[in-house]
Amino acid sequence: MDFHPSEEQAAAAALAARIYRDLATHERLAAAGTGSDAELWKALTAAGLTSAVEEVGLLGLVLLLEEQGRTTAQVPYAATCAYGILPVAAHGSPEQRARLLPALGSGEAVATGAFPARRAFTATPEGRLTGTAPAVPWLREATHVLVPDRDRALWLVRTDAPGVATRPVETTAPWSAGRLTLTGAPAERLGGPDAHDAVLAAARTAFAGLQAGVCAGSLARAVEYTSTREQFGRPLSTNQGVMLRAADAYMDTEAIRVTAYEAAWRIDEGLPAREHALTAAWWASEAGKRVVHAGQHLHGGLGADLDHPVHRHFLWGRQLDAYLGCGSELLSELGALISEGEASDGGNSEREHSERENEGEDA
Repeated sequence: MDFHPSEEQAAAAALAARIYRDLATHERLAAAGTGSDAELWKALTAAGLTSAVEEVGLLGLVLLLEEQGRTTAQVPYAATCAYGILPVAAHGSPEQRARLLPALGSGEAVATGAFPARRAFTATPEGRLTGTAPAVPWLREATHVLVPDRDRALWLVRTDAPGVATRPVETTAPWSAGRLTLTGAPAERLGGPDAHDAVLAAARTAFAGLQAGVCAGSLARAVEYTSTREQFGRPLSTNQGVMLRAADAYMDTEAIRVTAYEAAWRIDEGLPAREHALTAAWWASEAGKRVVHAGQHLHGGLGADLDHPVHRHFLWGRQLDAYLGCGSELLSELGALISEGEASDGGNSEREHSERENEGEDA
């Protein structure tokens, strides 16, 4: 793959970085509590960074989410793009695209997803859903929720529809989450039988990109702190143990980034990418928690301060560690997927061998 972003992708990422740097300050994040920053969300949508996702693709979204993760900006950007704009653009009907994409792109509508569903929702043939998701990120801000049913069909549910009940819940990261309860709620089908796996792979890749940014931001804070904090007359960064810990965190961060880039590029190119998305998600889970722990530890006693900016990276990193599947779950799913592929290839090889033997007998 080509790791160089296109001109449009690079420009969008640079614009996002500037907006986050200007508005996602520590003071504003502290004032936001567990809710989203309405002014920042308005600035992002006004700059066209939500609607631009249709043009820059999943790889472009990963780059944009890296910038959000660096500052842990509290806006429903990842959820709206991963569960709204990209699924509707890829799997929606012409009528759905015309109706939903402008509202999602302008920020008038906010989307999220009840993932992982763990077979929690059932759907009737008429499209009425029943079930409960205990914690859905950004549900308090959402106008639409993408819900998978037991048969892995995807449904769009409006949060103001009859039969929909939401209740605020607190998670590790302040993502304005809520409990979603559906009782015969009306829904509209999105996509066909292959949509679920495609949307889940894209979402895992997108949130891996977000984790790469969270880790990069945590590491940058640790580098700045250890370079200026002195002990025994010299900076902490000159201590070999500190350097090795930071180097390990850097390598882990790069592993998350490169696997997310590869998965996103393959999805954009229409290539098989389920294994690559699972690999990116595994790195985001396993390496991500190592990095945010390192970032906090390298701050020493200051890292234990709940009001310090680095602690926010720790909370986001640990939430993303388990979101959409923790490391062991992802590894198990990846192993099963690889085994299925090997079994399928083995069957083809046996058939080819049998055909060659038959051809020899005929000769």
